[in-house]
Amino acid sequence: MASITQFHKILIIQTAFIGDTILASTLIESIHTSHPHAELHILVKSENESLFFNHPIIVKCWTWNKGSQKFKHLIQLIAQIRNQGFDMVINLHRHVSSGLIAGFSNAKYICGFKQNPLSFLFHYCANHRFKKGIHETHRYMETLHEFSDIKYCKPKLYVDADTYDSIAQWTQTPYYVIAPASVWKTKQAPFEFWTQLCNKLSPLLPVYIIGGHADYKRCELLTQTQKNIVNLCGTLSLLQSAALLSKAKMNYVNDSAPLHLASAMNAPVSAFFCSTTPDFGFGPLSENSYIFEVSNLNCKPCGIHGHTTCPKTHFRCGTQLLLQLNNIPV
Repeated sequence: MASITQFHKILIIQTAFIGDTILASTLIESIHTSHPHAELHILVKSENESLFFNHPIIVKCWTWNKGSQKFKHLIQLIAQIRNQGFDMVINLHRHVSSGLIAGFSNAKYICGFKQNPLSFLFHYCANHRFKKGIHETHRYMETLHEFSDIKYCKPKLYVDADTYDSIAQWTQTPYYVIAPASVWKTKQAPFEFWTQLCNKLSPLLPVYIIGGHADYKRCELLTQTQKNIVNLCGTLSLLQSAALLSKAKMNYVNDSAPLHLASAMNAPVSAFFCSTTPDFGFGPLSENSYIFEVSNLNCKPCGIHGHTTCPKTHFRCGTQLLLQLNNIPV
């Protein structure tokens, strides 16, 4: 088998959601551990660039703006990548757009997943399969199957001292963090579940809510139930959220981006899976982690990403989580 050390300048492509991008850091860590002299680059959606701010391993974080004029930006990006002279390109995204970037990168070696429509342009293709017991980070590692000197490492984010200092006002005493929101509604544990969970936590310790700007109004309702709940949705950057998670007494999250932020910081976490399941390979990787789900429903899981509403209308995968409250660690 070949050695990864034959390639010096390497690009990793993952232009999907925040969680997928965080998990892609497993390749950064794994390649750097085996090949510390490699020049590592990563390409992500522009919204996810801040994850790699001041990253000690990544030489450059490339971005693709998927907003207005996305195809114009895509063509420009392909030209820029071609001019970089990459020895190796690893494409972790399974869409045509990333296939174009990888396939026309002019790299000496291109690898990715056979499920990408342009995988015929790659030198090696792994099979991306949702199989119980295989985490997404291990599926990512399968793209490097031809190299015998790669050691698996967990995903990791790097938070600098200035970022920790910027959240110091919230970390002076022990605290909890909750992340009640998700892009997909059927991935969100019900509002009543979060109110009951907060009731279970110590009223003497602050409970911080994290999420995006769009989550602020919904999460503000929780602050009306208890005085110790503070709504930080839309206030923190991704790395500030990661820093806050890393110092929490316990973090409580849905199957969403904060779960993967916790994994990358090895932060304690309790993860709630409603319409999805950790069997898809997106469970927590923290040493101190717990999984809660309703496992006796024949309609679960109802999809990989979830839905805007429950297809069966009853949403028992969410409401029945209330029956497990006594088992959730505090």
